[in-house]
Amino acid sequence: MTFDQTPDRRGTHSVKWDAMEALYGVSPDDGISMWVADMEFPAAPCIQDAVQKMVDHGVYGYFGDEGEYRAAIQWWMSERHGWKIDPSWIFTTHGLVNGTGMCVDAYTNPGDGVVLFTPVYHAFARVIEAADRVVVECELVNNAGRYEMDFDAYDAQMTGNERMLILCSPHNPGGRVWTKSELAAVAAFAKRHELILVSDEIHHDLTMPGHTHTPMAHIDGITDRLVTMTATTKTFNIAGSHSGNVIIEDADLRARFAKRMGALGLSPNSFGLFMATAAYSPEGAAWVDDLRQYLDGNRQIFDAGINAIPGLKSMPLESTYLAWVDFADTGMTRDEFTARVQDKARIAANHGPTFGTGGDSFLRFNIGTPRAQIIEAVQRMQDAFSDLQ
Repeated sequence: MTFDQTPDRRGTHSVKWDAMEALYGVSPDDGISMWVADMEFPAAPCIQDAVQKMVDHGVYGYFGDEGEYRAAIQWWMSERHGWKIDPSWIFTTHGLVNGTGMCVDAYTNPGDGVVLFTPVYHAFARVIEAADRVVVECELVNNAGRYEMDFDAYDAQMTGNERMLILCSPHNPGGRVWTKSELAAVAAFAKRHELILVSDEIHHDLTMPGHTHTPMAHIDGITDRLVTMTATTKTFNIAGSHSGNVIIEDADLRARFAKRMGALGLSPNSFGLFMATAAYSPEGAAWVDDLRQYLDGNRQIFDAGINAIPGLKSMPLESTYLAWVDFADTGMTRDEFTARVQDKARIAANHGPTFGTGGDSFLRFNIGTPRAQIIEAVQRMQDAFSDLQ
């Protein structure tokens, strides 16, 4: 499998390419799109084969008998993450933003506080606020370019109005793979403050060499308040399938979630189920292993080039394909360094403030793209900040 040859996505209803000029002023004709978190690579052949079988069949009716689909999820979680799950624990949502909204709806009430460790994936706050809940930002500590948690500070912030904690594990945008001891501290914090713990583990397959993801479900004593969210979509670049899994071991939490699913009339998209079943296979696993090696090569080139620019620092990436670059030491305002990236380098990257407190001096760059585009982006960045060198 080569990741160097990819189709042109411009004019294909790709939000990443076809919306970037309106949002960032960067034309797809001469710009590089590095914002939305999907990759430029075609899906694994086993997924394409499954979709082709659907096309050849020609009838797209309701999906029935989820046994094979659920077994594939079980196999993947066991083989790749050492996590034994029961098929009855699995709910399928329309992606994990929908899964987040479902958790907020099922386990909290309007006016309740929902805790986030910020900066963090921007859709969390958007969903929480849209549901008339209160976002409680607990800022991560940037310790020499590595995010850490300060639970003494977080304990002091709690008012008793908080009902839920949403954890991003691995972390987006910082790329941290939380250690088992850090996850245990998160679990203890949730128990101290009687919080439902929603662990979004969508990037769990995309770790860099030398780093291993630990499912929150492996932490002792947290089952009665734990909801885990996983998906094939980030791993296999099939975000458009809008399929995600909410996995809940505790029977009471499961019943509450099922009630809200039923009340809203939600049922899975058959395309997403066929694609996920194909993805969670030995063929899919081999594709992911190749992908991870390729992304690590991109990471090394991107970080070396960006860190060579005085005043810029790319946070060491332990997981995901999302580089988090700090411009604080340039001495520039946010508007100044953003303008250089967008107007001079012609690159569209996510603005740091959208990720919450702690993100002001950052931009997020998607490196899930062919190697040649990484090299081009680095050269453009070096040219845009050439006066600092």
